[in-house]
Amino acid sequence: MLLVTGVSGALGSLVAARLAGRDDVVLGTRAGLPGTRRLDFDAPETLPGAFAGVDTLLLISAGYGEDDVVVARHEAAISAAEAAGVRHVVYTSLSGDGDHLAYALAHRWTERRLRRSTALDWTILRNGLYAEFLTWIAAPDAEHRVTGPLGAGRLAAVAREDLADVAVAVATDPAAHRNRVYELVGERALGGADLAAALGAAYAPGTLAEARAAIAASGAVPFQVPMLASTYSAIAHGFLDGTGVDRGHLRALLGGREPRDALDVFVAAVRAAREG
Repeated sequence: MLLVTGVSGALGSLVAARLAGRDDVVLGTRAGLPGTRRLDFDAPETLPGAFAGVDTLLLISAGYGEDDVVVARHEAAISAAEAAGVRHVVYTSLSGDGDHLAYALAHRWTERRLRRSTALDWTILRNGLYAEFLTWIAAPDAEHRVTGPLGAGRLAAVAREDLADVAVAVATDPAAHRNRVYELVGERALGGADLAAALGAAYAPGTLAEARAAIAASGAVPFQVPMLASTYSAIAHGFLDGTGVDRGHLRALLGGREPRDALDVFVAAVRAAREG
């Protein structure tokens, strides 16, 4: 039996849709909606029942929070999986070139925790930043300018749909991926000028200080400010262009097919946001 967590989130919902109707798959949600098991990492008493009879756990990162909160959630999930007799955990982590990001620590801690386990096999899917995420940091402003401080840097963004396809492929055949780490980043890195040109906009990158102030003024919760500022900085300074990791893993796990074009995904996401 495969249990999928985080199905109310963007990636988890795509995974759940791909696995719909399978009698060897169960879904976990905080609310315990019809057809799902109640699974709340912040309420450890829900975990034994959620994990009962589960062989494989697809642990989609509960990464929205401060490091201590996320680490506590992942520790609760992994400990409960060990106690329940789960045999294999597939974890959606962060790409290996993302260690300069403010939100990398909880991912690397979770990877280390899985490696330390004597009860679990594991597979780590090191997901690159979503192409869709670029709409948050590089969408044009009211004057039709992309002002995000991306400098001359580039991002090896990846379509969320592709990451969902990979997660399903690995989680439904975990033995073939035992104790493997996969880097899942885009094959083509995109810069701010590329993003602006695709939208017919101007590229006029601002400063990190301006971006930080704008994020803080937007109503973001405190931990989001360094998260987004560090993302801008890591891209601008060349740490997320995919050159530091193996960019062949994504295509291989997609069965050899070409990944979705991240620039097309970005443009479609911006247009959908405008229409929405």
